[in-house]
Amino acid sequence: MRTLRPVSAELPSALSAASIPPPVLEVLDGLRLKGFQAFLVGGCVRDMLRGQHPKDFDLATSARPEEVQRCFRKVIPTGIEHGTVTVLVQGHHVEVTTFRAEADYVDGRRPTKVEFHTDIEADLSRRDFTINAMAYDLRRLVDPFGGQVDLAARTVRCVGKAIDRFTEDGLRALRAVRFSAVLGFSLDPDTQAAIAPTRHVFRKVAFERVQEELRKILLSPGAARGLSLLDVTGLLEDAVPEAKGAPFDAVVNAPVDEAARLAVLLAHAATPRTALQRLKLPTKVIERTLELIAGAHPPAPDASPRAFRLWLRGVGREPEQIAQALGVAGALGAPIDALAPRVAAVRGDPLTVKDLALTGADLTALLGNPGPQVGALQRHLLELVLETPAENTAERLSNAARQWCAQVADIPR
Repeated sequence: MRTLRPVSAELPSALSAASIPPPVLEVLDGLRLKGFQAFLVGGCVRDMLRGQHPKDFDLATSARPEEVQRCFRKVIPTGIEHGTVTVLVQGHHVEVTTFRAEADYVDGRRPTKVEFHTDIEADLSRRDFTINAMAYDLRRLVDPFGGQVDLAARTVRCVGKAIDRFTEDGLRALRAVRFSAVLGFSLDPDTQAAIAPTRHVFRKVAFERVQEELRKILLSPGAARGLSLLDVTGLLEDAVPEAKGAPFDAVVNAPVDEAARLAVLLAHAATPRTALQRLKLPTKVIERTLELIAGAHPPAPDASPRAFRLWLRGVGREPEQIAQALGVAGALGAPIDALAPRVAAVRGDPLTVKDLALTGADLTALLGNPGPQVGALQRHLLELVLETPAENTAERLSNAARQWCAQVADIPR
């Protein structure tokens, strides 16, 4: 199948030079050969205009979902009630959505109904921000709301009245902050001013969606700016009140890792677990964040080796775990240049019960039947080796175990 190429000399050079995947071109071509309008829309157009390769290419068309299905051999009705289908071409998935307008939003997230259109500008008018409300069909760029101007000005501005956009969909306020942080753009004053009055709509958004946006903010180079915007607009109080007063500037100094940056954000919170659970984070992320929070304040450089062993036991001995923990500590002001060699010096020492030279089975065989006390015995032996790693031999631990059992009346000797 032939592929269409730009024919207008007035197109921005960034669009003319952009690389568009062949499967996407094939779908655009297939729809237009059947007499339908078809455009690349949204974030992919924004990214191409910025000279960046988009992660995803979304298409909008005047064809209704059933008409799109007739145009291609393999089509998945992924969201057909909202006008969206996925076309399978050359082993790739290409999402195609019919031009649409939306009726009133009743729950702060979803419209009551979707109305299909044949007008691309009507479709763009329902979108959130001007930089996301542009369409490109390889021949012309449709930009009815000044998206190119705002891209050049590095500004995030709502389409139409910001208070209307945020009242329709509560997630848009958080997305505005996210785009500002990730792209390094400023928020249009009217757009920023509309966030606080619409916080009641934002509170309706599922925390799973809030988590996704917050994660992108935290991992962005503009994390400090994003967090400050969340704070001044009141969104932080609604989403993560435990982070109030956190050192936002310190977050960007932590490793670019979700748990590490959450640890810096919540290091001084009274109830960090509550915040992490409210955000519906994966258990693995929650537990790692709490480990890093516990290790956010390491021993002083002149502390005892035992103190460093205890700190290392909490954060983990693997190189990447140590790097994360020291990164969090350093972001919060700890002298990591002095701490790193002290940590490295004890990394190979026994830190947990699993590191003991005698297992639980060994102790049971050695002592006959220590029964339920075997756990207490293991903790006793661990305290010995945390203080003096040289004690971690089978012979020395056997002697120490016998001495301990001799002091416990209910263990057979």
